[in-house]
Amino acid sequence: MKSYSQAVKILKRGKIIIANEYIKSSESLNRVCASNVHCNVNYPSANNSSLDGYAINSGDTKNIKKNRSISFKIIGSISAGKKPFKKKINKFEAVEIMTGGIIPKGFDTIIPIEQINFYPNKKNRKFILIKNKIKKYNHVRFSGSDYKKNELVIKKNKIILPNHILALKTLGIKKIKVKKKINVLFFSTGNEISNSDTVPIWKVRNSNSHYIKNLKENFLFNFKNGGILKDKDEKIFKSKIKKMIDSKIDIIITSGAVSAGKYDFIPSVIRTFKLSSYFKSVAIRPGKPILFAKIKGKHKAIFGLPGNPMSSGACFRFFVYPYFSIILGLNDERPIKAILMNDFIKKKNFTRFAKSKLSTTKNGKIEVEILNRQESFRIKSFTKSNMWTLLPQGKSKFKKGETVDCFFLNHINQTLI
Repeated sequence: MKSYSQAVKILKRGKIIIANEYIKSSESLNRVCASNVHCNVNYPSANNSSLDGYAINSGDTKNIKKNRSISFKIIGSISAGKKPFKKKINKFEAVEIMTGGIIPKGFDTIIPIEQINFYPNKKNRKFILIKNKIKKYNHVRFSGSDYKKNELVIKKNKIILPNHILALKTLGIKKIKVKKKINVLFFSTGNEISNSDTVPIWKVRNSNSHYIKNLKENFLFNFKNGGILKDKDEKIFKSKIKKMIDSKIDIIITSGAVSAGKYDFIPSVIRTFKLSSYFKSVAIRPGKPILFAKIKGKHKAIFGLPGNPMSSGACFRFFVYPYFSIILGLNDERPIKAILMNDFIKKKNFTRFAKSKLSTTKNGKIEVEILNRQESFRIKSFTKSNMWTLLPQGKSKFKKGETVDCFFLNHINQTLI
């Protein structure tokens, strides 16, 4: 039986290639950037005002003497979005300017509106009166002070988030190169699985497919539901794998039929194909029967997840998602470090994925409670959790106050990097 770390190494060796494509930057949420994105322009595009006020030439104030004011003639008004006028600027002239307004050549500083005295009065604004020397470049936002042309905006292998899209659209970047979404074909297995809302006591509602389907926006894949494979559908499953090899499907994922029971046919069917990478059963809880295979000579892979809800969910989170990260070129996830709030005991030679609840104290410490009722069939504790706590093999007793590694349930820690 493989350890968790050994299984992850096999995933890395079994990498498949996912092609790139160009898409609109406005539609790139949660996609993986396939090349560095650089700015095509300076941003801001021109010197502009950071507030409402009046623009003047600071040099016109250098000879102001104490208790003596100079009148600056108001020659116009510039709002954001208005073309700056290009007429010659004479000495002791000023222009009203709004936040974001482009500063005309000849002016180099802004006086806030709150500091302005008008002549002859506030209602009849013909001049502004200045009593002190004004420094150059007050309240000026310079061209290229945020982004310079050709500056890096987003690194290759980054997941595009809403804040990135804001930057891309602000900078006029219309299209970017991203990794194509992974195409997943999913099968539930077992005569007991039903898609009906009302089921007899010997049936089980098909929940795993819905859980994984609803992860697709967070985990960068397209989901296709292949339906339910019955206990004697070995030939049908084999034909599905053959079709997958010549289709756009990248990965088949099954739920159930991977253990050692009479009708657990997934492993035996998969082993009939030529494989370049393979493991079956890993020293983990929940999810020990997990299976992975890569078809030899093809960029196609298969995951067999256990059927119990928590086993399926944990194996998706800690095997399928790391594999997605590998083939999309993402960095390894970094755990959230949290202080354990309660003692926990597990089998020494097994890695444990524990349903947990993370919180913060008043003074900002991150704490995590490993919840009771960790069995793989229990969903109540899962609804109360917001984290998986990963407890590595080689240790059985974890004591209150220790620091442990935590991972988000339904989206990735990659966003913290």
